[in-house]
Amino acid sequence: MSDTENPKTHPTSNAEKDPHDWTTGDEPMTGAQASYLKTLSEEAHEEFEDDLTKADASLKIDELQEKTGRGK
Repeated sequence: MSDTENPKTHPTSNAEKDPHDWTTGDEPMTGAQASYLKTLSEEAHEEFEDDLTKADASLKIDELQEKTGRGK
């Protein structure tokens, strides 16, 4: 691996990595994800899903940010 591919020397090099490719993507979502997702769900008038994985929560956050206009 070259320095241009090493996330330790270039910490944003994997910032756009697909959440399903995350090594911890199948773990339960974090508290921060759950809190933000709950807020976005309320704003989008959608049911809050509290059993998502980190990867699925990330994707749902992206979806709801688009729907609500947040995060732009």
